[in-house]
Amino acid sequence: MTPLERALEAFTTQATTGVGLAQLAVIAVGLALGAAIGGALRRRVSAQGRWEFGERGFGRVAFPLAALALIWGARLALRRHFPTPFVDVAISLLVAFAVIRVAVYVLRHILPEGTILRGSERGVAWLMWVGVALHVTGILPDVWDALDGVAFTVGKERISLLLVLQGAVSLAVTLAITMWAATLVEARVLAAERVELSTRVVVAKLVRAAAFFLAVLIALPVVGIDITALSVFGGALGVGLGFGLQKIASNYVSGFIILLDRSIRIGDLVAVDGRQGVVKAIASRYTVIRSLDGTESIIPNETLITQTVVNHSFTDRKVLLRVPVTVGYGADVERVFALMLEAARRQPRVLPEPEPGAWIANLGDNGIEVELGLWIADPDQGQASLRGAVLRDILAAFQAEGIEIPFPQRDVRLVGSPAPSQNSP
Repeated sequence: MTPLERALEAFTTQATTGVGLAQLAVIAVGLALGAAIGGALRRRVSAQGRWEFGERGFGRVAFPLAALALIWGARLALRRHFPTPFVDVAISLLVAFAVIRVAVYVLRHILPEGTILRGSERGVAWLMWVGVALHVTGILPDVWDALDGVAFTVGKERISLLLVLQGAVSLAVTLAITMWAATLVEARVLAAERVELSTRVVVAKLVRAAAFFLAVLIALPVVGIDITALSVFGGALGVGLGFGLQKIASNYVSGFIILLDRSIRIGDLVAVDGRQGVVKAIASRYTVIRSLDGTESIIPNETLITQTVVNHSFTDRKVLLRVPVTVGYGADVERVFALMLEAARRQPRVLPEPEPGAWIANLGDNGIEVELGLWIADPDQGQASLRGAVLRDILAAFQAEGIEIPFPQRDVRLVGSPAPSQNSP
């Protein structure tokens, strides 16, 4: 007799009896106490602030687990005296509800917010409720037999549709658990500020890759699949992928080399392939460089290995900024230098050490070409705004001192034109 049939029969015979009312009371009390315990645990976790997955996620999981534990314990005590069909159905529903909540809770920490996450949540919920419906109605064993009857043989291995389904579910569950654990470890590693950022990124990526392979190695033997039988197929597949995905593999390897040798780090100001900007992220396959105008370029990691990269922040983040100015030949050069240095020192981004300097760059056609050199420690914040502010102060100082800023002048002579008449005015 299926659980549903037992519950329906009990409903017709025990619904108004003491046995039936006792089971309903156990279910109601278990749900109420589960809600209360779940709320208390949620408040305690929120007060401690130690569980990084958050109050809302834990609260969604705490209630079904607490109610399930209470009702399950009550069933163990009641079954010594009389059958508990109502409680059995309630436990089946609570198990499905708890598994769905736990699965959604785990998925929210391993999948990014978006369509994939929402589709995965709905898929897990539908599969669980369909499984519970098949179990309660007693159809589940027949479904297992039908799936096991569809099979084919590969060598000495019999592979049935049931085995494939069990392998997929086992792999999905194991992968979700290992990736969730890897996410927690990755968050702890990235929060270790005493370790170099590039080293933390490498360790986090290695942890995630190890979690993936560990999930595969655990899930397949669980359902009876011999992973050694896949070695030949895996070798052939690896050779094919090696030729077809050579560029992609090169980018992945280059990414790990960049992170390990720390030649390019997050926050460095670099120039590569005609682009200059700040390194914002170093992924496994590409590096994101944000230019000073706000645009972001995705550079393959192989480019950073095979081409020359100008790293303005490799050993020292200080950068020399040059500001050219032209003054007339009649200007007092020493006074020009003093005004330019004062304008540089008024800017808070200019470093006092090394000190700003000024020099004559060239004696041009229109005037004396002078340059102001100043050092900054935050080139990633842009240079155009600072150069504009310095030039504005220099212009105001020159106008106040009467220093001329010359502009090109040309004398035009017309060759071959008639001589002017003496009688002409």
